[in-house]
Amino acid sequence: MKTINSVDEIEDQGVEPKGFDLLKLKPIKAMMMSKYFPKIFQIPVAAVFGLIGYELLAGPSSAHDNPGTALMWVLWWPLIPIVFLFLGRFWCAICPFATLSDFIQKLVGVNRPVPVFLKKYGIWLIDAMFIIITWADHVFGIVASPWGSGILLLLITFAVIVSGAFFQRRTFCRYLCFLGGLSGNYARTGMIALRANTDICQTCASKAACFNGTDKAPACPLFMFPRTMDSNANCTLCANCIKNCPNDAITLTLRPPTKELWFIRNPKIEESFLAMAIMGIVLIQNITMLEIWEKILNRVESFTGITNTAVIFTAVFAIGVMSPVLLLSLSSKIAARRNTENWVKNFARFGYALIPLDIAGHVAHNLFHLLAEGKSIYYSVASMFGSQASGSAALVENGTIQILQFVILALGLWGSLYTAHRITLRRYTAAKVRKATLAPFAILICVLTALNVVLFLLPMAHRV
Repeated sequence: MKTINSVDEIEDQGVEPKGFDLLKLKPIKAMMMSKYFPKIFQIPVAAVFGLIGYELLAGPSSAHDNPGTALMWVLWWPLIPIVFLFLGRFWCAICPFATLSDFIQKLVGVNRPVPVFLKKYGIWLIDAMFIIITWADHVFGIVASPWGSGILLLLITFAVIVSGAFFQRRTFCRYLCFLGGLSGNYARTGMIALRANTDICQTCASKAACFNGTDKAPACPLFMFPRTMDSNANCTLCANCIKNCPNDAITLTLRPPTKELWFIRNPKIEESFLAMAIMGIVLIQNITMLEIWEKILNRVESFTGITNTAVIFTAVFAIGVMSPVLLLSLSSKIAARRNTENWVKNFARFGYALIPLDIAGHVAHNLFHLLAEGKSIYYSVASMFGSQASGSAALVENGTIQILQFVILALGLWGSLYTAHRITLRRYTAAKVRKATLAPFAILICVLTALNVVLFLLPMAHRV
């Protein structure tokens, strides 16, 4: 049997090498083992979101003056993809909807098995829901309307209650939550990975305590078995398995961002589709925030004779969302001519390489809201206590924001190009095949990056 002696050789075998185990640090191990983790985060987060919901529904009708709008769309939404990058899907461990699901399940849950339909098509439902919610935002003005944002939260709350009452664990979070689908994709780039030492697991006699739960902690909320887990996509870092494992077989390791994307064993077309759809959505979000957007609408109206803005936007939205999907399909067909795999497999495999650029575009877009409108958070929250503070909402100048956006896009460009390179390096042995496979995807990545750069160069309108 061949002995593997180096990290490169391990990677060539398709096995993700482990890094430094954070659980060897006593403070971190003590925190993860504590009965108060992650409750210590869940309680304040639930309180803040309760305040947000109340203000959205009962506060000022103007988004500019509503604290709920500022906290939700100017602060929370821009920061959430950054959390995914550094901590994987940890937000899902402290999300108020997840906490509500757990409470409802304990109260009235009948614990029915997850429907086979959801297991099979859950990701496609998440894809559709993410697209529909984004479309509805622009057509019905959800973000610009505190009441609209409040109704969105109420609808999600209702779905969580129904799911928690009927189905096992966090079925909604795993198979239906649009933010869960986004976080699952982004979490693959996370710098912290929870895994199990399979050598120890082979001798375990605890009847899968890490999966089923014990009196120390509940079962894994997202139905993951640490022994076979090779992805961050459905791990919330809730630490239940760490508490329940009787053999200390769980590790919590640091790794370079995007590394998991090089080792995807079973790429799924629906996850790659979501990555490309998000790319299109970010582009559309950028376009509709441009000061020239109204001019674009007027020109489309004069050219087509269509006067209904919703119809025009729906057509533009459909084109925007599907363009990256079609471009990846084209790149996959070109690559398929040389690497002997059909275009569907290429689409599924290399769609993951676009996730770093996805995150970069998403963060760069939201950075504008956070830095150009950040002071609105202070003004609107202070108004709850009678303050009349007002002034410019900008934290920094637009020039500084643009520089930061371009730096983030450059990192995303590098991350996607390097990920595509590592996928081809692992997948194909012949140098000619590697180059022929990588070329169309590298061109696609550069084109999408350039398009983002062009859009960020243009002046944008504020959200609130």
